[in-house]
Amino acid sequence: MPVVTATKIARAYGTTRVLVDASVTIHRGERVGVVGANGAGKSTLGKILAGVEKADSGTVTYRRGASLIYLEQAPRLPAGTSACDVALSGLEAWCAARQRYEAAGRQIEGAATASLATATMEQAAAADDLERLGGWDLVHRAESILGHLGIVESQRDVDQMSGGEQRRVALARLLIAQPDLAVLDEPTNHLDVDTVAWLEHHLIEEYEGAVLLITHDRYLLDRVARRTVEVGRGGVTSYEGGYETYLQARAERFAHEERTERNRQNFLRRELEWLRRQPKARTGKSKARIHRIEGAVAQEGLDEESIVQIAAAEARTGKTILELEGVDVGRDQTTLARSVELHVTQGERIGVVGPNGCGKSTLLRTLIGELEPLAGQVTLGVNTRAAYLDQSRGGLVDSATVYENVIGDLASVRVGDLTLTPRAYLERFLFDEQSQRSYVSTLSGGERARVALAAMLVQPANLMVLDEPTNDLDIPTLAALESFLLEFGGTTIVVTHDRYFLDRIATSILAFEDDGSLRRFHGSYSSYLAQRGIDKEVGQEPVHVQAVGVSKRGARSDKLSYREKKDLAGLPDQIEAKETQIAEIERLLADPATYAERRGEVAELTRDLESSKSEVEAMILRWEELETKNEAAIQDRK
Repeated sequence: MPVVTATKIARAYGTTRVLVDASVTIHRGERVGVVGANGAGKSTLGKILAGVEKADSGTVTYRRGASLIYLEQAPRLPAGTSACDVALSGLEAWCAARQRYEAAGRQIEGAATASLATATMEQAAAADDLERLGGWDLVHRAESILGHLGIVESQRDVDQMSGGEQRRVALARLLIAQPDLAVLDEPTNHLDVDTVAWLEHHLIEEYEGAVLLITHDRYLLDRVARRTVEVGRGGVTSYEGGYETYLQARAERFAHEERTERNRQNFLRRELEWLRRQPKARTGKSKARIHRIEGAVAQEGLDEESIVQIAAAEARTGKTILELEGVDVGRDQTTLARSVELHVTQGERIGVVGPNGCGKSTLLRTLIGELEPLAGQVTLGVNTRAAYLDQSRGGLVDSATVYENVIGDLASVRVGDLTLTPRAYLERFLFDEQSQRSYVSTLSGGERARVALAAMLVQPANLMVLDEPTNDLDIPTLAALESFLLEFGGTTIVVTHDRYFLDRIATSILAFEDDGSLRRFHGSYSSYLAQRGIDKEVGQEPVHVQAVGVSKRGARSDKLSYREKKDLAGLPDQIEAKETQIAEIERLLADPATYAERRGEVAELTRDLESSKSEVEAMILRWEELETKNEAAIQDRK
């Protein structure tokens, strides 16, 4: 059953036509990925389907009573409201019942005897409605989802939060409301890699409504989407399957179009030769043939897809690239990473991962000398020339043009073995002569990202330091950046939440640990996950990890050690005790009095519940591991 159907919709902004003849249907429970170049109209399509924006022409029909929510890239949240209350605000009926319940409670406190019975009845009716709509467990659910999205202080006012934190609160509001159609516009921006993995799992396993996923995260697209729609040329083309299947089907379509165009060109060549051989007088048959030729000429040929061409001149590299010795990384005298030892050699591509706020950006700024280390020594090689791309694209001047931001007073730009004119260099980043005169303040997020890339690469460098370079870039530009870094002879250090990007380019992963240390893992991001023993689908920590980061789960020995025998005997009682503790916390979180009398403890109780559940899971897995090993040892002795 369709949730929404758009038929032949068109949308223009000024003289720029974004959608011309686009049609798409989203069915109940569908998972649909949206791909296309920056500016193709992906966000416009999402807004129109969600009812946030109107089409200039065409029709959009909705299933009666269907709920739709659009996750904006820059959400507007009510000031003076806690993150938890904002997250719950999508549940309009539940919120109304809670307001009635709380209002009745205030009436009861100051009510005269005559009105006490009425207020008590009103509170009881509101409590019944609350229970019917999900009960007080929804507060616990809101706290839990906010926690998974990195919002630990759920009672903090949203107007005190950063833009990235506000976006995560808005995402939590959508996930809790569970609309019939969730339109997620770049949901992974401002999320760390573990949170992206959690979101992926949540959308696959727990979210029941339809999802329209506008994202450049290719792993998320491939694992969540069951259908992929490509927005381009003003229309929408639908492909069954996720990102990988889409790529295969798209390649086949392009191959067919190329064959068709080749046949058309061959036909035109043959017919033109015939025309040149014919006398001026035309018979009826020859006139019909001429009309056919004219029709073939009038057909549009293949549209050439514009691809960013990323290249740079490389500076000569010395023996030393970068070294950190006993470095404490931090800001405002707050230490974020201690005693960092790092030796970086030529040609390495290091991906930096860790939770939001752990210090990834601070580390990069320390490496390039923007921040002084709190302790220790950072040494850049004598010949090291660093190019730095900051997360906020803060080096751009909004009141200046694209040309002024990138070129300045340069007469030419060196790219590899070529020397280009400034305008030719900018054309490689898809800025034609007219758009080169555009002010940066008027550009989209993707266009700003391309300007920042072009400005970073305009000078020779042998060390690329990139902070979230994948934000706002479309997939073709991401692929071009990956190819550039793979061919780049220098060294790259990159912070990104894009797991696909890390798997493509990283030769090692530098991970922020919970104890404030940095650990290095050789290989790609997937290799890092395997070494850590982390479940890629859920992002959970392993039961046991050796010092080198390799999981010991499933290890086999001839017999149990004394310590293992002791663990096997004691684990059932430990599991039972912990489950009793979980039951007590769940009872408190289900009790309305907890939120009225102990509101400040709710966040801590929620964290304790999640932690205790994880501990029980780990204990059960450990018990199963030891029990299996013990049974195997018994069989070996028989």
